[in-house]
Amino acid sequence: MAVVFDADFTSTRQWVAGRSSAYPRMGPTNRGDHKLDFLSRAYCPGGVFTAVRRHGGELWTCSLLTTEGSPEAFQVRTGDVLTARVTLPVETGAWPAIWTWRDGGNEVDVFEYHPDHPDLLEISNHVRGGFRYWHGADAGIAPGATFDLRTVLGAYSVDWFVGDTLVHADRRGVGPDFHAYLIVNLSVADGVYHDRPPAAGPDRLSWACHSLRIER
Repeated sequence: MAVVFDADFTSTRQWVAGRSSAYPRMGPTNRGDHKLDFLSRAYCPGGVFTAVRRHGGELWTCSLLTTEGSPEAFQVRTGDVLTARVTLPVETGAWPAIWTWRDGGNEVDVFEYHPDHPDLLEISNHVRGGFRYWHGADAGIAPGATFDLRTVLGAYSVDWFVGDTLVHADRRGVGPDFHAYLIVNLSVADGVYHDRPPAAGPDRLSWACHSLRIER
């Protein structure tokens, strides 16, 4: 396999900042998905994705980068292998994710995380159904932890690895003709399913995606 995409989170050719068809009207808000996001048009040097409390309301200015609409318009395909190295957030309400999206669906969640469930990674395949809540305390999953992810987008099984450990093989896959854009972002939970940031808490949340590569 060869590397066909190596993320530079400052590249205006690879990424569009602050706009995605995964949000109503391309953003900047998505309250229907229980997010307090107001999408930022800023890029993310060093792979640091942030959310900053906005004055005069409950929304947060949030980082989101997507390959959808970018000059390169890169899409993952069936058989691709995504690898990433991440550092999880520590602040309550932070909601980081790496995922795929196209045409109102084609969503595979490489991971989602909420610090109020400190050892839990959420992984899911919305293309053909199925998800898993993986408790990774024994693997060191916790607020502030740094670790490697690998996701194999197979036609008949999507396989998720943390480090060298296979944590889930869904035996459903994405089908032979799957293709979708990448999204990397930090949302803020609104308190319905996960704790929202406390009013007296920090005004800035963050996590880091140190690297993200696609092999084909």
